[in-house]
Amino acid sequence: MAYRRVVVTGVGVVSSIGIGRDEFWKNLIAGKSGISEVTTFDTADYPVHMGGEVKDFEADRFIPKDRLSEMARASRFAVAAAKMAIDDAGVAPEKLRSKITGAVIGTTMADIQSLEQIDKYWTKSGEADVWPINILKYPSNSLADHIGYFFGLNGPNYTIPTACASGNYSIGCAFDLIRSGRAEAMIAGGADPFSRITFTGFNRLYAMAPDKCRPFDKNRKGMMIGEGSGVLLIEPLESAAARGADIYAEILGYGLSCDAHHMTAPKIDGIIKVMERAVKNSGINKEDVDYISAHGTGTPANDKTESAAIKKVFGEKYKNISVSSIKSMLGHTMGAASAIEAVTCCLAIRDQKVPPTINYETPDEECDIDCVPNKAKARKVEVVLNNSFAFGGNNACVVFKKYH
Repeated sequence: MAYRRVVVTGVGVVSSIGIGRDEFWKNLIAGKSGISEVTTFDTADYPVHMGGEVKDFEADRFIPKDRLSEMARASRFAVAAAKMAIDDAGVAPEKLRSKITGAVIGTTMADIQSLEQIDKYWTKSGEADVWPINILKYPSNSLADHIGYFFGLNGPNYTIPTACASGNYSIGCAFDLIRSGRAEAMIAGGADPFSRITFTGFNRLYAMAPDKCRPFDKNRKGMMIGEGSGVLLIEPLESAAARGADIYAEILGYGLSCDAHHMTAPKIDGIIKVMERAVKNSGINKEDVDYISAHGTGTPANDKTESAAIKKVFGEKYKNISVSSIKSMLGHTMGAASAIEAVTCCLAIRDQKVPPTINYETPDEECDIDCVPNKAKARKVEVVLNNSFAFGGNNACVVFKKYH
């Protein structure tokens, strides 16, 4: 079977440091932090009060007002990012509707805020006061469903809930569908909202930093919760070339693994396997990798394990690879994380520049990688590895390459 080459022609992003490709990238390269006091709910009873909330998101810029009541926050993020990606690719929605175009979106909590509303009114006033619309908004399939419905797409439609690796899982799924000829274009990415349930859960796991996220720093104390969405428009090379589209990057392949070890703790064997599989499946050499977009949560265990795995996989070559974590700026956006990081990979290839890991102060001998501390770096960026590791040991890595 002859496989088709697969490329990225459009990107869209909603984040705490910017909405839209240009604002997001400008602030990312500048090392701007999107972490601020939480406003979604009262955090007085919590030990942590900071998070990466999206500010000034005007959903009606992207979605007609009469449709907004159907969508909760994560779905609004996903549809907005999808619209930006389609517009960026320069392809008319009716063109997408005329061929097999699908959507695959990753998430951790989906539209969990709708469930919070159900709980609020149920406990306060009883079952009769639960709004039926919130029940319809909550299921995780709604994220991809809304994109399919909003743009009239007739192709495969999935939501993949493999937690914090689900954005990369979704991109890998879309890659397979296009490469094999089962789809002609795919909208792929991830979305997650800021929620009390997520915030409470990670506080109870003692995984939260009190003020800022410091990936790979010796004094790192944990992660920050964030929200947002990242979406790519992916299509076969021949169709992109035929319409003269600008190509951000070619997707060469991906790798998957499961640690099969623990529900929350990472295991180095699974992380080594997923990076090695991504490299092998992409048909590249380890020496080809210039930049790794790290999972880089800022927790002691994750950063130590990811650093050790990188050194094991790449040997002495690791010293020449830039490895940065944009979670230092955005917080951990859960199912949106590796999708927003995929947008970052594409823009790093376009501009030959890698974003920094901010808040870095004290080197850690166990994380002696080039984490691009505090300032962006201009360098050759031909091949990029996008890392994502999730609870349950679900790991996914995607390889992007500059298209010549």
